[in-house]
Amino acid sequence: MYQQDIENPIPNLPQEVSRVEAGLDAIRDAYAKQTLPVLRLPGARDDLARIRDIAEGIRDQFSDVVILGTGGASLGAQALAALKGPQVSRDETVTRLHFADNLAPQTMETFLRDLDLRRTHFVVISKSGTTPETLAQLVTCFSALRLRVPEHDLKRYFTVIVQPGESPLRRFAEKWELPVHDHDPDLGGRYSVFSIVGVLPAMIAGLDAIALREGAEKVLLQALNAPFSQDVPAVQGAGLIYALKATRNININVLMPYESRLEPFSAWYKQLWAESVAKNGAGTTPLTALGPVDQHSQLQLFLDGPRDKFFTIITTDTSGAGPVIDSTLIDDPELGYLSGHTIGDLVAAEGAATIEALRRHGRPFRHIRVKQVNERTLGALMMHFILETVMAAHLFGVDPFTQPAVELGKRLTRRYLAGNDEVFSVVPEAAPDRTVH
Repeated sequence: MYQQDIENPIPNLPQEVSRVEAGLDAIRDAYAKQTLPVLRLPGARDDLARIRDIAEGIRDQFSDVVILGTGGASLGAQALAALKGPQVSRDETVTRLHFADNLAPQTMETFLRDLDLRRTHFVVISKSGTTPETLAQLVTCFSALRLRVPEHDLKRYFTVIVQPGESPLRRFAEKWELPVHDHDPDLGGRYSVFSIVGVLPAMIAGLDAIALREGAEKVLLQALNAPFSQDVPAVQGAGLIYALKATRNININVLMPYESRLEPFSAWYKQLWAESVAKNGAGTTPLTALGPVDQHSQLQLFLDGPRDKFFTIITTDTSGAGPVIDSTLIDDPELGYLSGHTIGDLVAAEGAATIEALRRHGRPFRHIRVKQVNERTLGALMMHFILETVMAAHLFGVDPFTQPAVELGKRLTRRYLAGNDEVFSVVPEAAPDRTVH
């Protein structure tokens, strides 16, 4: 399904890297005891019929669907929806997905002005039900719809996903009789892509959720059943990233796919790694790039800048794909190399060129090859990086399922809006000494 090749690794990994095997054993134990929902979802099928019914009901009635959510409530769904490519169809029977993930006044004004709200459905996603950005978006969109449709009909325009229990979002939904579907309280947002959080938008977009989960399940089972842990690609990745940090202070992980449809996947990975591994002064920094475009911007930094980066290059089999460059229009000798080739040929060549350039500069990198980008391969890649992230967190000695600094920011936002300006004049407590010896 995918192949991982690592080059220019460090010659002697520190002994601590063997602890990654303990991380894999912990994953195996959690799978056997069914204590981590993210490991149960790939093999689940009994929930898909219900989610499909919800998706089809939305698709039958609306031409546009707006996902209201931020972070893990949106990034996974965006990565999946990107498989459809740019939504430029003018066919009114095609349901278009829009993501209002980053709160901005101009963005909300554009949605409310340019979308036909009578033909627009809003999927509201917040695990906690307290996310201020999502609540603000919901109330704003609800208010706009009240001016356009009868009040008794408002519930047709909203679908809410939130964990059970008391929360502002659930109370609002119950007051207005909006349909509510439960977000698993034990499933963190950044790990929720295989749940209704990611699957419902994917099904609305017409994607195959079974293939998505099958791809993830295949990678998971290969890891769980591998006779030798060092043969598991996610183990190799986690161990190498940790070792590079420990021995060379290589503390930046660059993810660079040569496929535009994987750009949102890179954003999903960035949050997954940043929120899961970076705690108590530990971890590394995720950095995203996109090929071929970043050959004209960041590649100079990657090849000739500080030697503090580990690179993951993802390529797909694009040879022969896309429009053909018309040879009858190529009369300039300097353009002869393009004649008769496809756009996919050029992308493939540029990906190969970047890999060779990294090799010649002695930069540590891995090359992940996938034949084609579809639901199955994307599910496989997502599960690979979930496993790698959890095992890397084990090596760094942190809990991959918490995000204390994020929660602090949310609390301070609420206090500021409530008029408690003093919160921003308080000198923070001194951070504990986290010197690494």
